[in-house]
This record gives sequence, C-alpha cells and structure tokens, in this order.
Amino acid sequence: MPTDSIPHPPPAYPPPSFIDPVALMQIRSLELRAKAVVEGFFSGLHRSPYHGFSVEFSEYRPYVPGDDPRYLDWRLMARSDRYYVKRFEDETNLRTHLLLDTSQSMTFGSLPYSKADYAKTLAATLGYFLNTQRDAVGLVRFDERIDEFIPARYRTGHLRRIMLALEKPAAGTSTDLARPLDQIAEQVRKRGMLVLLSDLLAPLDGLETKLSYFRARGHEVVLFQILDPAELTLDFDEPTLFHDVETGREVYVDPSLARETYVERLNQHWDAVQASCDKLGINAFRLTTDMPLETALGDFLRSRLKTMTKSVSRSRGW
Repeated sequence: MPTDSIPHPPPAYPPPSFIDPVALMQIRSLELRAKAVVEGFFSGLHRSPYHGFSVEFSEYRPYVPGDDPRYLDWRLMARSDRYYVKRFEDETNLRTHLLLDTSQSMTFGSLPYSKADYAKTLAATLGYFLNTQRDAVGLVRFDERIDEFIPARYRTGHLRRIMLALEKPAAGTSTDLARPLDQIAEQVRKRGMLVLLSDLLAPLDGLETKLSYFRARGHEVVLFQILDPAELTLDFDEPTLFHDVETGREVYVDPSLARETYVERLNQHWDAVQASCDKLGINAFRLTTDMPLETALGDFLRSRLKTMTKSVSRSRGW
C-alpha cells in the first residue's frame, strides 16, 4: 500500500449548525447538555462529506503504512473514501482523567454563565463521549490543591458519579497549578490521558516541569485554556473598580489606558504556555465561553486522532 494512501486529516469542525452556548446552558441537566453536544456533533458528521470521521473513535482507526492490508475495511472505504483498519483490543482501552480548575477566577462571566459553567459542561461532554467509547474516565477537581479525586473507571453508574461531582459549584480560592499537578502525579500512576481545563490565570513557574513529568511517564496531555470573551480584550467602556475574587484586592482601572498593555501581557502568557506545550508534544487550545462546545470536542478528537496515528506508526517502526 503506497504511503500517499494515508487518510487526509479531518476538517477543523463539521459544517452543520452548532448549538448556541447560551441555549445549551439553559438545559439544567449537565448530562443532557453533554448528550446534546455529542449527538449533535456526530449527527452533523454523518450528514456531512466527512461522515467517516465519527467511526474511527469506536471500532476503527486510520490506516498507516505498515498495517496489514488484510485488516482494511473496504466497505467503509467505499462510503468515506478513506482507509480504515479494525482497532485491536489493546488499542481501544483509554484511561482519561479530566482535570478541572475550580478556583474562584473561574466564576467570572460577562455572559449569562461563567467560565466554570462552560468548563464543567466541556468536562461533562468529554466524559460522556469517552464513556460511549467504553473508555475509563476519571475526574480531578482542584484549586490550590485537589478538592476531589475520582479514579478513571468504566462501569455502570460511574459516569453519573462524575456528573454529580461536576455539578458542585466552584468553591476554591486561589489558582495554583504546581501543587495540584504534583498531587495528581502521585495519584495517577497508570499511563493514560490527562485533559487540563483551566483559565490558566496563574503564574506559570514550574508548569513546564510538571507537564514534562507527565509526558515522561507516558501520559498523553491535552490542555484547554478557557476565558471569558471580555477577558481577551478588557472590553469595558468606563473606568471600573475591579475586585479580585481570589485575593479580595480591589483595583481601579481605566480600560482605555490599560487595554493595550493588558492584551499584550495576556497574549505573552498564552505564548509561553504554547511554547512549553509545543516543546513537550502537548496539544493546547484556547477557548472563549461564547464558542460552541462542538468546537472543543472537534479539537479534542483531532488531537486524539493525531496521537493515535503517531502511536501506531511508531509501533510499526515508521
């Protein structure tokens, strides 16, 4: 099989209409929100020219050079115009821990919902999706320390336990990435996937070291920075007294004077995060809470597909 037969990467996201996040957040049940996003996402894929993308996360994976052509599914290739092989049992077991920032900074929101609401809905969506794939899912809630740890499992009732934990309000104080990551490293010893959901509005000292430790132990890491749209641009018209919910400090700021410096420093902060992640082979995404959750799910799936393909290629000696 020639090397140019490797399937083309999926699109940035499927073309059908997404669910408006404002409408989505009006669904009271977190599990129903997650179900709506996942089912809507894959329903759109089946209606699109990329309908083959959805199946590669259940029973199939993309063909890579070195795979035995006997395991190619020709019927699926005829429908999707892409090459797939059956996934073997040892390729299907994924152990994922969702790492959710519950610090007070996550309670900010200029929309009818907060960053915390958005983050826990994304965590629920990823958990729901992985559970449908029969993968083990766990949850770690943290602020300056671990608040709750649910080990990754795949069993009846486990997803419901995670959903109930996600429903709890963000009750933490300050954000500390270093300490909880150390604690997570002590508790999550078996190799798997770690998905970090945080606004990352904390000093980055030592973050690269902590992430490199996870990578050295064979963990796959995906990072989502979640920000409110107003935080990207300091979009306030009048001089305002800002209250730091984590320290209690109050600062009077004229946005028209501070905006340029603020945006520059915020972008420098993100550039530093991305540089560390690029160095370690970690996929990092920035989300704002006005973005449809399907976008984040698409980012996650493309990240996973990319890693799966690399892993299989290495196992075949390519």
